[in-house]
Amino acid sequence: MTARGAFAPAILFGVLLSLPALPQDRAAPPAAFHRSDYERPLSDLELLGKRIFEDRNLSEPKGVACESCHDRKRAYQGDNRSPILGVAIGSRPGAFGNRKPPTIMYSAYSPPFGFYKDADELGGRLRARGGQFWDGRAVDLVAQPSVPLTNPLEMNNPSADAVVEKVKAASYAPMMTAVFGPKAFADPKAAFQRIAQALSAYETSGLLTPFSSRFDDTLRGAERLTPLEARGLALFLDPERGNCLACHAVKPESKDPADWLFTDFGYVALGVPRNPAIPANADPQSFDLGLCRRPGLDTILPKDVPLASLCGAFKTPTLRNVAARAPYFHNGAIASLRDAVAFHATRDSDPKRWRPTLKSGEADAFNDLPSAYKANVNVEAVPFDRKPGQPPRLDDDDIDALVAFLNTLTDKGMF
Repeated sequence: MTARGAFAPAILFGVLLSLPALPQDRAAPPAAFHRSDYERPLSDLELLGKRIFEDRNLSEPKGVACESCHDRKRAYQGDNRSPILGVAIGSRPGAFGNRKPPTIMYSAYSPPFGFYKDADELGGRLRARGGQFWDGRAVDLVAQPSVPLTNPLEMNNPSADAVVEKVKAASYAPMMTAVFGPKAFADPKAAFQRIAQALSAYETSGLLTPFSSRFDDTLRGAERLTPLEARGLALFLDPERGNCLACHAVKPESKDPADWLFTDFGYVALGVPRNPAIPANADPQSFDLGLCRRPGLDTILPKDVPLASLCGAFKTPTLRNVAARAPYFHNGAIASLRDAVAFHATRDSDPKRWRPTLKSGEADAFNDLPSAYKANVNVEAVPFDRKPGQPPRLDDDDIDALVAFLNTLTDKGMF
């Protein structure tokens, strides 16, 4: 747990060191940097990032901004008003994604994508951690914007240069030159990197890492959990009951909210049910294999980690603001928070509740994975160590308690 907690400061410091220095002789035009009361804590660079984040002219055709799929009231995730539960619609009619847009709140704490020694396991085996997106395809927050901005299923820009031209023509373009100097747009490649830098600065700002939930107030001594919520927390931490902290890591001994990120930034195959509403899933041979299809993975894969062993694994999200983020999992297959918790508790003890029944009468085990990769699903760790018909590790009252606790993780201003 100590190694995990050490990620955050190193990440934020490392990102800052990796970015080009800002000009020191600039003068910010006051009108360009007008702030609302909500925006007052933002630096000039962060405010520029927010303006880019909100710009609906940055898609092709116009109409979709970063905020369209990362809505502040929904914990910076969403679906751009998609008619299909669980996936967003892009800037073009009928352009639907294959995955649920992840929250970007607290994503600043994710380490750069890589393979890290797992200090909690004997031998310290290497495990994939960090990066951005469900499969870690962006190594960090600065690399992240290029994916949605140029993805045909999302904002559909033909190139990074096209994005630069749109920002150059935007009303906030003077902010770019004020922050980065008069030659901010001179080199399109460098200009796009500056756009990404501004976006990542906004995404690491206090507006997206507020630590303002009731649970945070509890850690600070200003609030107390109800008995039901306290029971939920105890179940969360109990390695023989919920065992949630095995993936949604925290430091139970700490009173610092930053030590309660509720994720280890790792990847795990959960065997989530298939979402038949996703258009790509109309083809029964179409499967989203997650981590093992991450672009460039083969070039950094450790020799002792088989590529096939990573198929079906997706990044563990933070549980902060989880109550504001329905539907759940990478494919949006589970509609409610209670059902998401119940899935963890009864996936193996009551499999027919979650998966179709085959002609044999058995549940179609892990029906969103090809047979070759079903063995990758975690069936050993609590609470997944059950067999059909065995009592689950958590009963209905336990599930209610866990849901009550998870509701305390909602930051102020959500919904």
